[in-house]
Amino acid sequence: MIRGLHGLFYSSEPEAAREFLRDKLKLPHTDVGEGWLIFDLPEADLGVHPVDPDQPGGSHDVSFYCDDIHGTVADLKSRSVPFATDIADHGYGYVTYFAIPGGLRVQLYEPKYQKRTASSPRKSVKTAAKTAKKAVKKAATKVAAKAKQAVAKAKTTARSAAGKRGTAAKKRR
Repeated sequence: MIRGLHGLFYSSEPEAAREFLRDKLKLPHTDVGEGWLIFDLPEADLGVHPVDPDQPGGSHDVSFYCDDIHGTVADLKSRSVPFATDIADHGYGYVTYFAIPGGLRVQLYEPKYQKRTASSPRKSVKTAAKTAKKAVKKAATKVAAKAKQAVAKAKTTARSAAGKRGTAAKKRR
C-alpha cells in the first residue's frame, strides 16, 4: 500500500539546494551520507491538472503549502529567500513563487480548500479512545449496579432466612 510521496528536485547546484532546504526552509531531514539529505515532510498531497490539448503532457511540479502565506513569506524573506512574484489569488489558494539554488522555481500557496491534516488520524484515534473510555465506564456502571442489586437481594434473602430460623426456633420452645 502506498503511504507517502517522495519528490525530487533536479538542480545544477545540488549541495546549495540541500543547504537551502535545510537552512532557509528549516525542513527536517535525515542525512543518509555522502552529502545526501532526505527531507521529511509531515504532509503530502497530489493533484492532477489538465494540459492544453495542443501541449504534450507528462510534466510534474512540486509546491509547498502553508496555513498563513503572508506570515510564511515574511519569515522566509527574513532568511533571505528570494521571491519571484507577489502573493496572488489563484482561486484554489493564495500563491507566490520562490527560487531554490540551481535554477529551481517553486510554488508556495495557502489553500482556500479544507485540507485533511496529519493530525486528523491522531484526532480520530483520540476520539476513538474517548468513545471506548465512555463505553467502558458505562459498562462498569452497569456491572456495579447489577452487583449492588445482587448484594441487596442476597441481604434480603439472608434476612429472610434468618427471620425464618428465628421464627422456627421460637415455635420449638
